[in-house]
Amino acid sequence: MLSGGKQIVVVGAGVAGLAVATALARRGARVRVLEQAAEISEVGAGVQVSPNGGAVLRALGVRVAGTKAGAVVLRNGADGRTVLRMDLARLRPDQDYVFVHRADLIAGLRAAAEAAGAEIALNQRVTRVELSGDKPLISTERGFEACDLLIGADGLHSLVRTALNGGQVPFFTGQVAWRALIPCEPGAPEEVEVFMGPGRHLVSYPLRGGALRNIVAVEERRVWTMEGWTQKGDAAQMRQAFEAFDPKVRGWLDQVGEVGLWGLFRHEVAQSWGRATASGGVAILGDAAHPTLPFLAQGACLALEDAFVLARELDRGAGMQAALSAYQTARLGRAQRAVAAANGSARAYHLREPLRAFAHLGLRVFGRLAPGLALSRFDWLYGHDVTAQP
Repeated sequence: MLSGGKQIVVVGAGVAGLAVATALARRGARVRVLEQAAEISEVGAGVQVSPNGGAVLRALGVRVAGTKAGAVVLRNGADGRTVLRMDLARLRPDQDYVFVHRADLIAGLRAAAEAAGAEIALNQRVTRVELSGDKPLISTERGFEACDLLIGADGLHSLVRTALNGGQVPFFTGQVAWRALIPCEPGAPEEVEVFMGPGRHLVSYPLRGGALRNIVAVEERRVWTMEGWTQKGDAAQMRQAFEAFDPKVRGWLDQVGEVGLWGLFRHEVAQSWGRATASGGVAILGDAAHPTLPFLAQGACLALEDAFVLARELDRGAGMQAALSAYQTARLGRAQRAVAAANGSARAYHLREPLRAFAHLGLRVFGRLAPGLALSRFDWLYGHDVTAQP
């Protein structure tokens, strides 16, 4: 199905779009990626690539320099005391958990996509998607364009998702996140540290071999905040929100100059991930299909999985509708479970007294008596390898 000169258009050149372009082009498809920006760039931020995402990167030949993580450590926000430590050395030897700079991940994916033969067109803002004809039709500033397969990797506000599923306004989750990069202190442990407090938490880990420290600080709010990473935050306001936290955290925040502010928005997992038209088809993946809160660090990894599975099903040659149905069947339940788990993590991190004290005590006891069981709870997530499935 992927050969024979059919034109595949991917909307969006983020992680999902570049990954699916790479996966399709490596299977012989003719792929064109439309990106509305004048250049492909990512503002500074860290990404955790767990083993399930790393398996896809290896299968696609994507090379990204990262820092191998040693542990995920949950800490009490006020004093930094360890609540639970999950030793990532307990993962299988082939299951690396790494920290990467998002810009490095995007650069690696772009290089792989172009090496596989995908075309990337910049300054291509899609303003309209029509699915009523024989083939999907998109409108850009250069006019209308038809394609054999349209893939929406265009994020939370996806026009392709809307064309497939109808309009749905994303809802504010009642949480905002500040994010920043600071110089990392020499000898810092290669660990994810999660400092938990009532109604807020802070996540930090080193990047680029310990040269930088990534910080994401989340606070519950009732006030609506516009979605997106592009807004400027107030570093003083961030410091005030975490003034009751451990001195180590306060020391990190004292170093923050510019800080981005992100309103956490979601909509429900899409009901339809793809369908055939009279002589073509349309599909969505990544945040366009299943936006998730960042508290399980799976947004990028799920997008990578989607990309590999979609390309594999399209390559089977069973017909467009069969391929898209198989893709959704393979991905829907897993995406729903991951989204629910991320929601659960948000609640657990932000517990208030007295429940918080009991929960932390239980985690400490659990960690001492069965240190490996905490990590094994994520076997369903990290041990899932879409590249090994038939």
